[in-house]
Amino acid sequence: MTENINKSAPETRSRILDAAEALFVEHGFDGTSMRQITSHAGVNLAAVNYHFGSKDALIQEVFRRRLTELNRQRLMALDRLEAEAGGAPLKPSRIVEAFFGTAIALAADTEHGGHTFMRLLGRTYTDPNAFVRQFLAEEYAEVLERFLDALYRAVPEVPREEILWRFHFMMGAMSYAIAGTDGLQLFAGKFDDADPARLMPRLMSFLLGGLRAPLPEFVERRGKKGGREAA
Repeated sequence: MTENINKSAPETRSRILDAAEALFVEHGFDGTSMRQITSHAGVNLAAVNYHFGSKDALIQEVFRRRLTELNRQRLMALDRLEAEAGGAPLKPSRIVEAFFGTAIALAADTEHGGHTFMRLLGRTYTDPNAFVRQFLAEEYAEVLERFLDALYRAVPEVPREEILWRFHFMMGAMSYAIAGTDGLQLFAGKFDDADPARLMPRLMSFLLGGLRAPLPEFVERRGKKGGREAA
């Protein structure tokens, strides 16, 4: 049995990951059983246990398979921008493009699973799975710290707490957009203009508008009060 598993290990492993990824998108993490995964992948439970050991470990590998590379590309893009800037603050648009643009490019990949993965990643914002959220928080720690620091420098007039809120809203907007146009069709009827090539400029314009939006009145009042007390 082990000999047969070893001979086709890479192909079997990929098949299991592909099956789990697609089923998690459709049914969620808790709603997907190991039996569904093995049936979809055409393997037995022994193969899943051999490659991953547990469902939690399988979930982690589903994310690591693509998220590690996605975040590596994000950091490479930010490194390049900061090197070009020579220590000066970056333009907000370049920071937003480096973080969200790489994700949108992955979402446009419908041949190698990128689109399915980004839909799964978006689902984590609404799927109340504590294990997954904790795992992703650890995976995102370095890249979020770097990008948030860059945004703090790029828009110093916006309080840090407000940037955190706006980045949270931006992540949500991207996830919703990548999920497809089904939601849009609910209130707009038939919607034909779903060309992925048009998504990036539309979404980037929206995200930058939110990042640069006027501060809420309560934030402005708090800032002015703090300024008088400091003076």
